[in-house]
Order: sequence, then structure tokens, then C-alpha cells
Amino acid sequence: MGRTSPEPTQDHVDAGPPVQSVSLAPVPLDLLHFARGSSPRLALAAAACLLTFIYLQDANLEGVEQGRLEVRTVDQATGQPVAARMHLKNSRGQPVRPAGAVFWKDHFVFDGSVVLNLPLGTYQFELERGPEYKLQTGYFTLEKGANDTKTINMVRFVDLAKEGWWSGDLHIHRPLEEIELHLKAEDLHCAPVITWWNNRNLWQGRPLPASPLSMCDGNRYYHALAGEDEREGGALLFFQLPQPLPIAGASREYPSSLEFLAQARQHPGVHVDAEKPFWWDLPVWVAAGRIDSLGLANNHQQRDGMLDNEAWGKRRDRALFPAPHGNGRWSQFIYYQLLNCGLRIPPSAGSASGVLPNPVGYNRAYVYCGQELTWDAWWENLRRGRVFVTNGPLLRTRVHGPGAEPDGALPGHVFTADAGQPVELQIELKLSTRDPIEYLEIVQDGQTVHEVRLDQWAAAGGQLPPVRFERSGWMLVRAVTSHPKTFRFASTGPYYVEIGYQPRISRKAAQFFLDWVEERIQRIKLSDAQQRAAVLAWHEQARTFWQQKVAQANAE
Repeated sequence: MGRTSPEPTQDHVDAGPPVQSVSLAPVPLDLLHFARGSSPRLALAAAACLLTFIYLQDANLEGVEQGRLEVRTVDQATGQPVAARMHLKNSRGQPVRPAGAVFWKDHFVFDGSVVLNLPLGTYQFELERGPEYKLQTGYFTLEKGANDTKTINMVRFVDLAKEGWWSGDLHIHRPLEEIELHLKAEDLHCAPVITWWNNRNLWQGRPLPASPLSMCDGNRYYHALAGEDEREGGALLFFQLPQPLPIAGASREYPSSLEFLAQARQHPGVHVDAEKPFWWDLPVWVAAGRIDSLGLANNHQQRDGMLDNEAWGKRRDRALFPAPHGNGRWSQFIYYQLLNCGLRIPPSAGSASGVLPNPVGYNRAYVYCGQELTWDAWWENLRRGRVFVTNGPLLRTRVHGPGAEPDGALPGHVFTADAGQPVELQIELKLSTRDPIEYLEIVQDGQTVHEVRLDQWAAAGGQLPPVRFERSGWMLVRAVTSHPKTFRFASTGPYYVEIGYQPRISRKAAQFFLDWVEERIQRIKLSDAQQRAAVLAWHEQARTFWQQKVAQANAE
């Protein structure tokens, strides 16, 4: 009990360099040089985007001498072609956009093969296919007359779908006609696509799709009617609605986002996600009891850097939460305070690809559905908290304790015991990662109670220290990488413990949100008295909710 495979292997834990080299067959040196190597990851900046635009135009000028290389990607285990994502840079470190490619910011995706007709020179590349495949890197040099085809093996080191875990990204802004390719290239299984967003509505003047849910590749789903309401108080994501909400024309503060949230809740099966923890209206949304999940792995966490601010949200104390990881740590701190208030809200993940630089599926939620995936089962199990979120490491836990199934409980489980009876939990962990991880962390009631180095975990045969509860609370497992530019991590959904069949409610945590509501009220700027009163009514309800939480507190 509490163990992985008897001897953790490199297939499960890769604590070495985060990239893998590409080995290719030799080719004539006078035509094409293709060698092993790795390129540094570059943060996006406005100046770099301008230079890229200039370069992309120059690369397609008539009269510029070019070489040709066709790159083919195959799954090493099956030998079959697979879609993939490539980050390609020229000798000046600028992203390259091949003609006709499905491109965004610094990368493009292709379905098994791509022809690169490019100016002569040296290029560096990174190839990915989601976090379950090794990252392949290298470079090639196109010289005069170059015309070749090369095959690169994409190496899967873990298959989470076979273990019952299925991936999804809750925040996608890419064109619908691209989505099937993105699902395959990123090895992603569930993709609600944002097609309406305040004053931008793909369906304006067009008929709604008769069947908004589509499936491709046997078990990959996407839905064409997801929406977003993003205004002064933050962003809510809406899923499973039959039609867009009437949010066009709403001002930054009026009507309150709670008005549209109430409309959405009239439809059975709707799922509402609070897109980030630090949005100003988070305590109001929570107090209304109308959100289903919270974006712990959110779009401020990006592949090559952080969006290091809390624009339109409650700002962090930068002394307590310094860059580059501070924004991500602040999101987690806020989430933990919600859990400390006795609330059960599962974490979610979204990348905002199509708005921010991330690829589709960079931030993703893995939901346990067993061997067979359906769209409805994925959402139901997300609401049940059977989830871990990640933008790198892959954590799967089963926890053994009173009342658990013989093979252990999934995240979201509630362990119960009579008053005065302590509960001890034993964690069974599977970890797969291509990013260096120094510590695994067990977080109990918002505090790290155990830090376990990977070598210690491996030496213990994959067993983590037990976690003991003398009173109600919660726990989760977290892994944070040592990436120098971005907050790359994984977190399980929480497990809950109720001793005496009552949740733990922290007075300090409840006061944190009560103070937040008071601060938010002072920020409301509406000159129209009726509008102001309508918006304030929701905030006053939230004030009452958090005051009651403070009064009900049974822990500091």
C-alpha cells in the first residue's frame, strides 16, 4: 500500500535535462546539415514580435535563395505518422512561420509532415506532442540546393489515457477549423472552444451549430459554444450552454457578472469556471455558490515566461510572492484559503491560446474517467474533483485511508471519522516528468508538511510519508519545477477529511475574503444610482456570506 511500481524507473521520473536530442540518419553535408543540440527558450516581447514580422516578410521575398526540407513525425512505438507542434527559429533567434502553416506567435502545428521552404541558413527547432512525449530538439542548416526529407521519432514515455486520465484545456480561443489538428498535435482529448466573448461573437448573424459537440480521432472532443464574460471583476468561462449569453453591450461593471451567471444556471448541465483565483469578483462568485471549478493552472503561466501581473485582479505582495514564480504562488495561496474555509471547489486549467502566446493544452487538466471517455463524464468527474492540473509534471495519486476502496481514493474524496478519532492517510503516487523537479510537496491545510526529494522518494520505493489529521482539513500533492522563467508545476485536486462530520473553517481565511469583499466594494465606480444599487446588492450578499463564515469558524 502507498507504492508505485517496485523500482521507479527513468520512464516514470526523468530528473535530468528537460529536453531530449534528436538522432537522425546522416545526409550529404553539401546539401543539409542536421545535428543534435538544444535551443534556449526565449520570452516573448513586443520588439521580438516586430522583428519576427519583418523576418517573415523577408523570408518570402522573391529572389531569396531557398532550400527545402520535409520533416515527418512518427510515433516511435507504432511507426505511424502523428501530428506535432514545432517551434522553429532562425540564426537570429526569431520564430519562423512556414508558408501555409497553422501558426501562432512562436509555433505551428502539422499533421505528420511539414515542408519547410526557407532561406538558406541555420535553424533551431523544438518538437512537442503534449507532456506525455519527450521533447525533441535539434538544428539543421540549409545550403544551396538542399532538398531532403527527414523522419523524427516522437517518443511517448507515459500513456495517461490507458491509466484512465484524460486531458482537457478549458480556455481556447483558436479558430474552429483548426481545433481537430490542435487536439491531435497536443495529444489533447477535451476542448471547449470560446466562440463568444463580450462584444465578439462568432455566431452574430450566423445560425448556431445544430450539433455543437464534435469528435475526431476516435476519442477527442471539442465543443463550439463555450463563452467568456471578462470585465472589471474578472472572467467567467461558460460551458455546456445551448446558446451564447446576452452579454454584448455590457459595461465594465453593469450588469454584474452575477446576473449572467444566474441566467446560465437556469440551464441543466452548465459548467462555470472562474478563470483565475485573483479576479476581483472571486469572493462574490464563491459566495453565490455558482462556480464549478477554479483556474489554478491559468494563462499567466506560459511556456516561456510569466505574465507577471494581476491586471483586473487583487494584486499580490511582491515581497511575499516575488517573480518569476510569484503570480503562480499567489494563485495557489488564494485557492488554499478557499479550501481552508471548508469549500470544495476543484482546480482547473486553461491556456488562452489564441489570445496569449501559449500553445493549446499547455495548461491542462487531467480528469479521471476510467478506460472509456465521454464528454459528459469528463465534466462530471471534473466537478467531483477527480483531477490534477499541470503545465509540466504528471501526478497521479491514490490515497488509502478509512472507507477508501482497496486500490485507494481519487482526488476529491472525503474521508470521514467520528469526533475524536484521528485519520491517517497514505499516498500512493505515480510521477512522470521531463522537467527537473527538486521536491515533491504534501500540502495540508495550506501548509507544506512534507518536502520529499525525488531521490528520497525513489529510494523509498515510491512511498510518501503518511499524513495525519487530528481534526478536519484537506490535503493535496504538488510538484514544482526549477524552471527559471515560468511557474511550471502540477497539483492534484484536494482530498478532504471530516472528523466529527464537520468541515474545517479557518477564521483567518474567512476574514481574508471578507476584507477582500470590502475592498472590492470601494472600487465600484458607477454614477447611475440604480445601476450601482443593483451591482452592490450582490456584493452585500457576499459580505453577509463571509461574515457568517467568520462566525462559523472552528479553527484559526
